[in-house]
Amino acid sequence: MKKLLVLAFIALGFTGFAQNDAKAETLLNEVSTIIKSYKNISLDFKYELNNLTEKVSQETRGDVVIEGEKYKLNILGITRIFDGKTLYTISPEDEEVTISSDNTEDESTITPSKMLSFYEDGYTYKMDIVQTVRGRKIQYVKLNPMDTNSEIKHILLGIDATTKHIYNLIEMGKNGTKTTLTVNSFETNEPISKTLFTFDKSKYSDYYINKID
Repeated sequence: MKKLLVLAFIALGFTGFAQNDAKAETLLNEVSTIIKSYKNISLDFKYELNNLTEKVSQETRGDVVIEGEKYKLNILGITRIFDGKTLYTISPEDEEVTISSDNTEDESTITPSKMLSFYEDGYTYKMDIVQTVRGRKIQYVKLNPMDTNSEIKHILLGIDATTKHIYNLIEMGKNGTKTTLTVNSFETNEPISKTLFTFDKSKYSDYYINKID
């Protein structure tokens, strides 16, 4: 779960332009401008994690609705609701709700509200390969972390050349782990319930409530 949020799941303004490919900078600026123009975004995605050395392979699906800093994420049977101030993690299997304040200062927990523009800070980037996927032209941008102590070797960000939406994200770890986040559906400005990002305590009266200060 944490790995997904680290991978994905967005600081403002690009940094270190002098070290970056001009075409990649232009493309990422286009992506950022378009993403920020939407009132809300609804994603259905596939998440894969593979490490041949450790013989680890995991695949799952999830969905998330994002509106500004607010979000509702469903993955691995767990629901996470962030209302802009408080994060509620709901685990039906454990019958537990964990309540915590937002922890944006912790760089190791990039939130879903950051997942579409995490690249705007902390990376250098350059244009990479172009692939055709189901008739769509996907332009990849290679991102290298500025932090030499980062566990990330590099990231490939796949961008639909027509819509300028993010299609997928492939992270290569220094430990040989490959994680891939692929967007199956990308909807914008959908009508959503006013209570979508509101935690209704009455629905979980039998759950253990774990408050973290």
